[in-house]
Amino acid sequence: MKPARSTQPAELSQIELLITQQRFADATALAEKFIAHNPRNPAGYGSLARASIPTGRLARANEAAERGLRMAPSDAQLNLLKGIVEHRLGQSAAAIARLSALLQRKPVNEVEVSFALAEAMHRAGRKDELDAFVARGGEWTRDERAAVFTARSTLRKDRSLAIEQLETTSRAARTPLLKRIAGFEAVRLLDQDGRYHEAFDLATALHRDTTPTFDLGAIESDVAQQLRLLEKGQPWFTPKSTAGEGTTFVVGLPRSGTTLLEQMLDRHPQVGGIGEYEGAFAIHEGLVGLGLWPGNLRNLRDAEALRLAEEYSGGALSRRRAGADMLFDKTLHAWRMLPALAAVLPRASFVRITRDPRDTAISMFLSNFHPRSWGFTASLASIRRVIALERTLVPLACEVLRLRCASVVYEELVDEPEREIRRVLEALELPFDPVVLSPEGNARTVLTLSYEQVRRPINRVGIGRWKNYAFAFDPAADW
Repeated sequence: MKPARSTQPAELSQIELLITQQRFADATALAEKFIAHNPRNPAGYGSLARASIPTGRLARANEAAERGLRMAPSDAQLNLLKGIVEHRLGQSAAAIARLSALLQRKPVNEVEVSFALAEAMHRAGRKDELDAFVARGGEWTRDERAAVFTARSTLRKDRSLAIEQLETTSRAARTPLLKRIAGFEAVRLLDQDGRYHEAFDLATALHRDTTPTFDLGAIESDVAQQLRLLEKGQPWFTPKSTAGEGTTFVVGLPRSGTTLLEQMLDRHPQVGGIGEYEGAFAIHEGLVGLGLWPGNLRNLRDAEALRLAEEYSGGALSRRRAGADMLFDKTLHAWRMLPALAAVLPRASFVRITRDPRDTAISMFLSNFHPRSWGFTASLASIRRVIALERTLVPLACEVLRLRCASVVYEELVDEPEREIRRVLEALELPFDPVVLSPEGNARTVLTLSYEQVRRPINRVGIGRWKNYAFAFDPAADW
């Protein structure tokens, strides 16, 4: 009798196919099922980590990679995934050390390790090391993606040539991802050089060519449901847990000053920024899965509330800096899910930040957001609709749900940083510390689109930016 053939390779191949198809939820479910039946197979943990990273589930990816590495500490794929996660969690020094050591062993995935290392060096601002790494060449530099790193190195010597290299790479790219990365880096440089029409035209072409159809109506419908409940003037649910103490969420749209606020607060010895953590979105998804969002939150059971709160806290605390009493969550989705957070983490605090909507809009439009998750950034008109939704929903939610919510205006934070950050710290019941006024001194790696700006002292450079693009704004539109 022939032995039964193992189904493990087939299952792992199916997970890989699902990841390739960007069906990450299905890939995650299959990977978890595989692990349950094969807990001693490190490849299963690698598959789970690979499925978790693209959706920002870094806590889950980190745990999966670590469990796999305990069984196979020299595994090249697991070390690559762990390095990627370390970098995404702001631990770039550890990531660079891990990936550099891995490269010395000439792993089979040398090309992907090289790209992960180059990106970590770039984001960590280790420019000399990146230049040397690019100059050394190797198999990875023959991949079309390497052209972006070549241009980044060129930028330090010949700015015009670097822009030309990026535009050429964007036009020739075989994948939308590379087209966007190279193209929007060129947009940023063109904008800095005052070539505003060129920057706008290139961004317009990139959005047109790489952004799939986006269902803005789904956001509008979700907000409308919340507004109907909030307009009754009182909460329609009672929180079923006491969680959230020591947790503060930013409430604001991308490019509204959220990164500056986070970097200032993260400098405070009692606050630990945890970046754009996926935990709040997981709470929202959990409530949707239970059929409770948004109108049936009154039916949330104590046990489910506790489970969702513990799942959030477990991942959040793993990111918090040692010694910090409070964590600051910079998720950019909080504004759309305040009732969910109020139901599961009722003792959390919130800091809302707003900015001139036209500056916010043009900054979004000229930036490389994920084309599926943030597809509304493909036009100023759709961005304006989302800004209007946020400005209608958030103040009402804060009032009706009786949230502990402080508000700050970006322009005022820039003009009077000590006065405004004192107000925020007072609302969070924290003492003022002058170190918060020097966000450029924060050594934690910034992975948002504002990573370059926050490495400079607080300044007014971005205020009134929209005026450079006045030609693109409909004068009849109400901003």
